[in-house]
Amino acid sequence: MPAEPSGFRRIGERGRLDLGFLKVVTGTFVDPDGFTFERDIVRHPGAVCVVPLDENGEVVAVRQYRAAVDRSVLEIPAGKMDVPGEPPVIGARRELAEEVGLEAASLDLITTFLNSPGFTDETTHCYLAEGLREVGQSTQGVEEQFMTIERFPLRELYSLVGSGEIVDAKTILCCAVALDRVSKRESGRGTSTAAQ
Repeated sequence: MPAEPSGFRRIGERGRLDLGFLKVVTGTFVDPDGFTFERDIVRHPGAVCVVPLDENGEVVAVRQYRAAVDRSVLEIPAGKMDVPGEPPVIGARRELAEEVGLEAASLDLITTFLNSPGFTDETTHCYLAEGLREVGQSTQGVEEQFMTIERFPLRELYSLVGSGEIVDAKTILCCAVALDRVSKRESGRGTSTAAQ
């Protein structure tokens, strides 16, 4: 494997734990000085999330229980890329319909980000969904069966973050990017990367 521009190089990895969609591996690397070291890494198939923006400038979100933090969290629709070979935009359309019962006339990829590169390779693709119409929910799993659909004005994002109403990182990041995209478009400076 060729050296990474920083001079680090991965030379291999061995499996430690397989939990289906999550795998824990120990990777072996060489630093720029030739020193070999190991790091434990969580391998993840990746995820998609959607900022569904309605005609009133409100984000259609869900409030659902999250067992890891033992509380309900307000967040945008999202899900794992757990269908082999499925393009992210198709997964985004599926999650939009399953979680909030909506279909979008347009889905624009607005950002792709690394969730927590200090320990996992999970990558999330985020889409701005507009031209929404109802198609009916198809919730999956016990948490989704009890979640509620809520709306909040996109332009109030920062005050909602400041008050602690929104604490989910993907929701904060993706709504901030969506707000920037919409603001630029309204001022005539935006571009579109629509994925129809």
